[in-house]
Amino acid sequence: MEPIQFTDILTTTGADAIDFVKSLSRKWQFYQLLILLGTLGVSLLCAHFTRLRLRTWMRTLEGRPKWQLRSLLQIEKRLWLILWLVMLWAIYVVMQEITWPSRSYLIGIVARLTTAWLLVGFAARLVKNRLVRRLVTWALWIYATLYFLGLHLRAAAFLDSIAINLGGLDLSLLTVMKAFILTGILFTFARTTSVQASNRIRKNEDISPSMRVLMVKMLQVGLYGAAAFMGLKAVGFDLTGLAVLSGAIGVGLGFGLQKVVSNLVSGIIILLDKSIKPGDVISLGETFGWINTLGARYASVVTRDGKEYLIPNEDLITNQVVNWSHTNAFVRLDIHFGTAYGDDPHKVRAVAIAAANSVERICKDKATVCHIVGFGDSAVDYVLRFWIVDPTGGLTNVRGAVYLALWDAFKDNDISFPFPQREVRLLEDADKKAALND
Repeated sequence: MEPIQFTDILTTTGADAIDFVKSLSRKWQFYQLLILLGTLGVSLLCAHFTRLRLRTWMRTLEGRPKWQLRSLLQIEKRLWLILWLVMLWAIYVVMQEITWPSRSYLIGIVARLTTAWLLVGFAARLVKNRLVRRLVTWALWIYATLYFLGLHLRAAAFLDSIAINLGGLDLSLLTVMKAFILTGILFTFARTTSVQASNRIRKNEDISPSMRVLMVKMLQVGLYGAAAFMGLKAVGFDLTGLAVLSGAIGVGLGFGLQKVVSNLVSGIIILLDKSIKPGDVISLGETFGWINTLGARYASVVTRDGKEYLIPNEDLITNQVVNWSHTNAFVRLDIHFGTAYGDDPHKVRAVAIAAANSVERICKDKATVCHIVGFGDSAVDYVLRFWIVDPTGGLTNVRGAVYLALWDAFKDNDISFPFPQREVRLLEDADKKAALND
């Protein structure tokens, strides 16, 4: 920054501030101050007495849309400012008609600033993120204040004088601020467009679930990338310099971001080969559940007990995954049981098949079978095989229902479940027994 420019700006601004303070001693400036303070006091009193009635009326509006209730709540919080603004503009218009414009200059500035602050406060509520909302609010308030006070050109000149040279590019603080503002606007537009387009893509039943996720991800990357490049280009940034930056990023990816890139590439592979898609029921190690969402870094798997596991995409590629619904929703389950040797195995098989078919979730289109698989120490061993078509409903619960049906059916048909029995005999030495008899 050149010292002469900074000195000129500081001197001019200081002189204007001194002139404004001196002008307050004039009669009409003093009158305007009294009017401002008086109307402020009246607006505070009116808001105090009106707020109670307004709150009572708002309690009767239950059931209305949330955006209406939130708007009324914001009006109630700023009621004093709204009343003060109405009085200021009314007084300003009247004074413009009956007296010299200079005698209402201060009231006009305060009215414009108050209007800008009020509108900014309402508009900032559209921003969901609290931190971003505060940054936007303060930035707009500062700009509005400088603009209505006539200081925005001097502030711009001051910010433009603070600059550094980067490879032939003069990068000033003003340019950086413009880049942030423009990029923020473009990113907001890209986000809004992405949300609207993503909702339309997700509702399209003609596209497979995996392709929907892939299209949404590609759309988001394209929109955000275009917003970033447009923002940099608009402020005069040389995009050819990004070649060096991309090389540095490549080195960083090779060392510190291996897992991140691996998960990203794995996610794209999963979406392209359609091996796993949202809604599939999978087993990975001890985790059993259905795919809720597929992200760029991880897959969200929701289990039957409500837990949500975030599994890295790389694990879905490198580890063995059981997809219970990859090609179709039919899943075969096995149940092992045993009966006593005295029970007729033909009758046991028929009763077991009938008991399994009585369970509601058992698929009747595929045959249920029961086979003898071995002769144990105390029981004849069987395996009962049946099919279900809704693995998302859980596996343990349907197995439990079949076991309970077997218990009831075997009890009604006098079929017993054996259990191991052991007989213990105590043998005593003959000499010890004879000694005891003597």
